[in-house]
Amino acid sequence: MFDRTDARYTANIGYMAIKDISIRISEVEDLEQLEPADRELVELSRQMTAKAYAPYSGFYVGAAVRLDNGEVITGSNQENGAYPSGLCAERVAVFAASAMFPGVPMKVIAVSAKSPRLSMDEPVSPCGACRQVMLEYETLQDKPIRLLLSKENGRILLIDKVADLLPLSFTGTNLKNQKISKP
Repeated sequence: MFDRTDARYTANIGYMAIKDISIRISEVEDLEQLEPADRELVELSRQMTAKAYAPYSGFYVGAAVRLDNGEVITGSNQENGAYPSGLCAERVAVFAASAMFPGVPMKVIAVSAKSPRLSMDEPVSPCGACRQVMLEYETLQDKPIRLLLSKENGRILLIDKVADLLPLSFTGTNLKNQKISKP
């Protein structure tokens, strides 16, 4: 993940290492370039945008999760007038998958969005909270979860693992084997 290291001198701290972080994202121009299973998942996530409840933002998001056992679980964003009470499509689908099939690893998550109010030139990308939740499951299952990110039509981004979207992340492993000191 770190490509190169440079050194830079600053008056306050002397020499410090500078590291670049990069991720690899693959891109296809349309559904036809995807493998059939991935194409189906993107189509499902696009269909789920129609089931979103988004009267406030007008931003309709759908998600579809394929599990190791072949099951596919879908979700859509659900807004609420008290904004923090809503839930993104990714978390709806991921939490449902975990509740319905505990311990079954997630293989691929497709996320799509559309909006009659907003111009969407780029495929949708999960928010920070969704990235953190998906990373929790990726870490728990110790296997990468691939991501397929799209909009209503056109280009689709393929990402090999959730961790690529959340570099320098904090996970539950940071809390294990920690000594707890008393004040």
